[in-house]
Amino acid sequence: MFDPIELQREFFEGLTTIDAAIVERAAKEPCRDCGGPLYRCDYPRKPRGGLLAIAAETFGRRFSLCCGRDGCRHRVTPPSVRFLGRRVYVGAVVILASAVALAMATASAVVRTTGISTRTTRRWLRWWRGAFTTSTPFVELSARLVPAPERRRVPTSLLERLDGDGPVRLSKLMAWLAPITTTSCPDGSRFVRGAM
Repeated sequence: MFDPIELQREFFEGLTTIDAAIVERAAKEPCRDCGGPLYRCDYPRKPRGGLLAIAAETFGRRFSLCCGRDGCRHRVTPPSVRFLGRRVYVGAVVILASAVALAMATASAVVRTTGISTRTTRRWLRWWRGAFTTSTPFVELSARLVPAPERRRVPTSLLERLDGDGPVRLSKLMAWLAPITTTSCPDGSRFVRGAM
């Protein structure tokens, strides 16, 4: 479905540009707690890419904001199309490795192809089939895609239904998943829509 060579530096530079636009839009909003101004306050991440996206490991800053009013300092981390919550692997790799795990016949073949342990890919597949199917992004995507994607084949069934080539479909799915990448910005999907 995807050629790992496509997930090179240019792909992640594009995702970084989208994330920069998201944080720029979020910075225009006042602090939810006190109404103070929000300023950039990025923090380091150590993203992993496995064998699918070694280039992703060079993009290690998570864009974030912090209230500038003394006494508040509330942190707001807008949604991201690069990271999938607190997972150490970048979001694109979580999606692709899960799709590979669904397609491969043996666990050792998955490890050889992705460079990610069997235990990790199994945990991701449980999340895709369990908690993810009750999330708002999945419900919204299922409503837009008629007939609804097969739950037992997620994320592959989602990727197959999106338009474009492999990297474009992957970017679109990451944009749909962006709202679940943070808990400090519950209405963050509006920032993603404006940045895409």
